[in-house]
Amino acid sequence: MSDFLIVGGGVIGMMTALQLADAGQQVSLVERGICGQEASWAGGGIVSPLYPWRYAPAISRLSRWSEGAYPSLALRLCEETGIDPEYRQKGLLYLNVDDPETALAWAREMGKPLERVSADMVRAKENSLPATEGTLWMPTLGSVRNPRLGKSLRARLSAMPNVTLHEQCEVTDFVRHGERIEGVRTVQRVITAGHTIVCGGAWAGKLLERLGVSLPVRPVKGQMIAYQAPPGLVRRVVLKDGRYVIPRADGLLLVGSTLEESGFDKTTDEDALASLRQSAENIVPALADYPVAYHWAGLRPGSPDGVPFIGELPGWQHISVNAGHYRNGLVLAPASTHLVADLVLGRQPLIDPAPYQLTPARLG
Repeated sequence: MSDFLIVGGGVIGMMTALQLADAGQQVSLVERGICGQEASWAGGGIVSPLYPWRYAPAISRLSRWSEGAYPSLALRLCEETGIDPEYRQKGLLYLNVDDPETALAWAREMGKPLERVSADMVRAKENSLPATEGTLWMPTLGSVRNPRLGKSLRARLSAMPNVTLHEQCEVTDFVRHGERIEGVRTVQRVITAGHTIVCGGAWAGKLLERLGVSLPVRPVKGQMIAYQAPPGLVRRVVLKDGRYVIPRADGLLLVGSTLEESGFDKTTDEDALASLRQSAENIVPALADYPVAYHWAGLRPGSPDGVPFIGELPGWQHISVNAGHYRNGLVLAPASTHLVADLVLGRQPLIDPAPYQLTPARLG
């Protein structure tokens, strides 16, 4: 029997397992598919909320800590596994922002570098962009190549003697003794542990229905496209009207994303493709000369206000939750997983856990 059992092998589940394994705990992780292949793979990899000044303080506290953790985490994983998560800190250009004064006031309060820049400076940084006045520039923003991050986390956990991965192992129920949770039942086997942590992403709500708990986490589909362009066509993240272009070192350019209430459907469609392509060419006109190389969809774990649920599950013993990060799973992962580890290990919490607890008011 392990000390801890993690249900869900996305970035949240894997980083939770890593936090606990680093603390010397015996950890089992159960994943219905292959670790890192759902929303963690499908996103863009920006390690900040898209418009951070528009988010609740509870999200800002987690994102600020996480943003500072990514450079060292990426370096660690690259050194330990040989798989480079490709953390890049090239900054972000915000085009066509409709609340610049709010953004600048937020930046001053947070001590975050953010400034208005001229059209000439925009062209100097990204000569593939059209001349744009009133752009905001955040030089410290970074991004990570999330599929590589998932691969490196999986490789690191696989190499740790105190971690056991159970992939392609779907949970069918929880093992209960009265109000105590002692593990899970899967199609293949029963897996027991001293404490279970549900990190099931978009599936977390469905999992907890088995315990009679209504966790307001639902799947929200996001479609994205990618172009294979010459390296250097775009060098940094560009955001305009809620859509973004994210460059990779090899010239791959990601463009996203849609927000769709489609249940657990991950199919792509031509309307979304056309909309994403129009956004891409509006941001980088040169992309009109390139075909779309990839088109895919993922399922975000939507929650009512985007604030994740982190803490003990009411009405049950020895079970906790870390889910409901919505569009910011990768953004919030280092801090939220550190926080849940603090709580289950009885350590001083990284930040005040109160805003994330599963209270009756939040569970509805």
